[in-house]
Amino acid sequence: MKQTVLPKNQQFLDSESLHRIGFSNYLINKMVAQNILKRLSKSMYENMQYEGDISDYAYLNVIAPKAVVCLMSAARYYNLTTYLPDTIDIAIENSMKISSLPEWPSFHVMYFSDERFKTGITTASDGYVEFRIYDKEKTVTDILSYRNKVGIEETKEILINFLHQPDRNINQLHRYASLLGVEKILRNYLEVLL
Repeated sequence: MKQTVLPKNQQFLDSESLHRIGFSNYLINKMVAQNILKRLSKSMYENMQYEGDISDYAYLNVIAPKAVVCLMSAARYYNLTTYLPDTIDIAIENSMKISSLPEWPSFHVMYFSDERFKTGITTASDGYVEFRIYDKEKTVTDILSYRNKVGIEETKEILINFLHQPDRNINQLHRYASLLGVEKILRNYLEVLL
């Protein structure tokens, strides 16, 4: 009888892939009980025998492929803050649902309106995987919108660091601020900082 083994170069496998390899539902459940597989959702599993590089963003692509990295996590990615978030801030549309979140890495889910969600999405890479993230100007705009949750000092630091980056786009920042209703707040901050 042929011995079926998990591919050590594949971090995530869905039920269909496991069945194709030759695993029955009984064996899948047994591997979950033995911590060889970790159930992430109804049909998605993490291969605990995976031997490749691990990226927190790979989990995002599996559990919420339409989500977008936002707020402090995006600010950290763009080197706009010295703050080290202990969760990954992600945005989803109000109408979207995430069935389950892993214990690690920890995700903080923000529900954005249709226009706020769709504005400024781009892709980035951490060297291992590509993921969706808001561009730098949209990140700053969202930070201004959520300044009371983020913190006033953190908001100020992010805006100062943004203004010192050579690839910043002030016109785009103003367009986003106008579109998302924080133009007056942006103007007040700029008057104080400049």
